[in-house]
Amino acid sequence: MSILPILQFPDPRLRTEAKTVLCIDEQVHFLAQNMLATMYDANGIGLAATQVNTHERVVVIDVSETRDQPMVIINPEIVWASDNISKGTEGCLSLPGIYCDIERSEVVKIKYMDKYGKTQEIHADGLLAMALLNKSNFC
Repeated sequence: MSILPILQFPDPRLRTEAKTVLCIDEQVHFLAQNMLATMYDANGIGLAATQVNTHERVVVIDVSETRDQPMVIINPEIVWASDNISKGTEGCLSLPGIYCDIERSEVVKIKYMDKYGKTQEIHADGLLAMALLNKSNFC
């Protein structure tokens, strides 16, 4: 696995629209593995492919305390978000050292494809909901 360079704000490539992944092949698996290695190396909890200059709708997240529960989320789609809003402090690997209070829905439902191409749905709250909503901004 390789550690990929993370684009830093205000790099205009961070605003490039990510394309829907049509085929989950070895290239997508390799990208996800490298993204996870990069995220762990940078001590992050989430990373979008756009942040490593690959403009596809691929996100990796691991909010576990033991850093051993990686999620690979392909083509995420927010299907529902609660009306209850909470403010939380967030950081971004593309804005190192900067943390802001952001208001987000407390609970979210996301539909996505897993690394096997199977459609999944996750109902998340807390830190996972925040990370999913944060990374969905890049997709």
